[in-house]
Amino acid sequence: MELKKSLLLDYNQKLSIFESFPELERKSVSLGRVNFQYPGSAANKKTVVYHLHPNGNGYVYAKDIEGYEADSKGMVNIRAFSGEELHTLVKKTIFALSPEGVYKKETADGNDHEQWVTPSGRQELEIIYDNELWNVYAGDELDGTFRSYKEAAEYLVEEGFVKK
Repeated sequence: MELKKSLLLDYNQKLSIFESFPELERKSVSLGRVNFQYPGSAANKKTVVYHLHPNGNGYVYAKDIEGYEADSKGMVNIRAFSGEELHTLVKKTIFALSPEGVYKKETADGNDHEQWVTPSGRQELEIIYDNELWNVYAGDELDGTFRSYKEAAEYLVEEGFVKK
């Protein structure tokens, strides 16, 4: 067990990994702990690293990231992570919260557009992902712009459309 403890990354090593990501901003919190936030997040979640403590303990957000068992808040304890494991997790978390990552998660297949039709098939609309927004078009005419795929899809359902 002593051998394992000596291989654990210390606070400064973990801190240097988090600081190597220019997308993250460091925020000091109580008891000498720090958080790192991703201001470019397209999701409601902005905190990537939570309560990194001077003793080396802390958490990284990993909700819905394959290969990690997150707690009810979506966090994974990073006490025993190697440098490579920690770097990989943070990279995956930033991608998952990025506009591209959120889009891929919210659209089942990650396509940049979807066709929707009325049950009769007489009317057709298209959702197109463009510049971090989801636009709904009727042919060449813009019908609506939404911040998330979910909002655009809910709008189309309310209007009586189904995915083609």
